[in-house]
Amino acid sequence: MKEVVEQIRTKAKELLSEGKVDCVLGYKKGTVPMQEQPFCAYTPEEADQLTWSVFCTNNLANFLIKNTGKTAVLAQGCVSRNIVGLIKENQIKRENVYILGIHSPGMVDAKKVQDKFPDKVIQEAYLEGEELVVKGKDFTEHIPHRDVKRNNCYTCTHRNAVIYDEFVGEQGKESGGGNIDKVAYPWSKLDPEQRWEKFQETFKDCIRCYACRNVCPLCYCDVCFVDESNPQWCGKGQEETDIYTFHILRAFHCAGRCTDCGACESACPVGIKMRHLTSMLEADIREKYDYSPGLDLESVSPLSNYSQNDPEIE
Repeated sequence: MKEVVEQIRTKAKELLSEGKVDCVLGYKKGTVPMQEQPFCAYTPEEADQLTWSVFCTNNLANFLIKNTGKTAVLAQGCVSRNIVGLIKENQIKRENVYILGIHSPGMVDAKKVQDKFPDKVIQEAYLEGEELVVKGKDFTEHIPHRDVKRNNCYTCTHRNAVIYDEFVGEQGKESGGGNIDKVAYPWSKLDPEQRWEKFQETFKDCIRCYACRNVCPLCYCDVCFVDESNPQWCGKGQEETDIYTFHILRAFHCAGRCTDCGACESACPVGIKMRHLTSMLEADIREKYDYSPGLDLESVSPLSNYSQNDPEIE
């Protein structure tokens, strides 16, 4: 991992020194353990702050929307797929983004790590081979990396960037090893009443903070439907109907566009597993239309296109 970090910094300094880009968008060390944060380096000196680790969970495509400058961006599989989608939706101009492709090692869920040490303060954590080394005052523990990965990383189908101008480090295995269609399995096999019960149970703790919306690169509307006042589509309070309306409509807005990057779940302060809903919709898109979003610049999302031969969805 250290070698990859050095390559990122070297390439960033080169691009900035030669004036090829205005800034390099990546990650820097967070102010708390296991929380790297998005960072934009504008000078070669600032490039020394760039890093790469299993705690880089923000989707950087979100920071490129409607950007007019020339930006270099570090992009693993899901981020690059969102960049492709945003280019196709005219939110990013291809000539304004220089993509530094990278392979995702499988990002870590900080909440899962903390749950293993409920009475301890974690001061440092880093990947060493196939293990995560966790350190704090008077303790050092090694836990298997596979046990604490984010749920979406188990079923990732494209860990390498799908589009890039240069690739940093070496390409690795594409798959996370899991079956992405089985994520939706528990809900898809239930009858409608049971499915509604599962939905209510999943979203009952929502506090309407909109963290899921704010980190999602698909939610780029200038005014979200929940913020419309004339007409008002959805109430702003904690009524169950309003909470459910927000999540259902947001999920359908993302259908056929979601890359399952997991940013929404990572940002949620109450741990809502909203991928149970979004992954089910994406499974329907794959089954009915044989389509996965963000893999190329030429294909058209099935929900953005009409054909007389479109399948009927009951």
